Amino acid sequence: MRLIDVRHLGRPRVVGCWLVDDVLIDPGPTSCLDTLLAGLEGVVPRSVLLTHIHLDHAGATGSLVERWPELAVYVHERGAPHLIDPSRLLKSARRLYGEDMDELWGEAVPVPEGNIRVLSGGERLLGGAFEVAYTPGHASHHVSYRWGATAFVGDTGGVRIAPQGLTVPPTPPPDIDLAAWHDSIARIKAWRPQRLAITHFDAYDDAERQLDELASRLDEWADWAREAEREGFVETARGTIECGAEAELVPAYLQAAAPEQVYAGLERYWRKRAEAVPPAAGPPVS
Repeated sequence: MRLIDVRHLGRPRVVGCWLVDDVLIDPGPTSCLDTLLAGLEGVVPRSVLLTHIHLDHAGATGSLVERWPELAVYVHERGAPHLIDPSRLLKSARRLYGEDMDELWGEAVPVPEGNIRVLSGGERLLGGAFEVAYTPGHASHHVSYRWGATAFVGDTGGVRIAPQGLTVPPTPPPDIDLAAWHDSIARIKAWRPQRLAITHFDAYDDAERQLDELASRLDEWADWAREAEREGFVETARGTIECGAEAELVPAYLQAAAPEQVYAGLERYWRKRAEAVPPAAGPPVS
């Protein structure tokens, strides 16, 4: 297995695509397609395994299918319709990224339905080489893959950009779910992986420690977001990254897990929970 750094916006160690033999895991955005193709070094992939359909992970998938029409694309059942017709996904992303959308992600080409292989969790793929687990929390359609002693966990394992670097939770809108994320962390731990392979960025051999740090910081930052105003949260999160990461890697952290988006996802999580709570009953009417 090897990691292809697709150098998002020209910066190293922000987005990586994993290549396992002739299988791609999370090819990254179309804006990085040329870098990905160069990194393949002539390998023709037979399958793409998607952890989820966010554009930094899956945006280039349709373009790859255009290039290799027999390419099989594995994705959770909740994400599959948005690969076939990405219009709602793009509309949602454009609300978040605005005029930077095209530069950040490039074109999202639809994936023909015939190329889609739908997952729900529990499957074994490609001759049993990969085991699938449903791991929501970062996204309701997130899955992870176990290949031998390695767990490919997308964003469920957090953002970590150096062995000594801290692990932070990427929590963009719209469907962060803290309880589901903790359940997913437990599910990955039950695999007892020796290594976590993540998109942002690289693979690390202290899997349990990383997952524990992620779980703790997820709760800590969620509590901040419930109590703090946006500006205060962003300042605190940025300070945590600047203190916990090597100076030259801070821009990569801020690009992979922008504090403004981290806050937006957590704030929406708390707001939706508050809206779902029924009002307290009034006094009985005599």
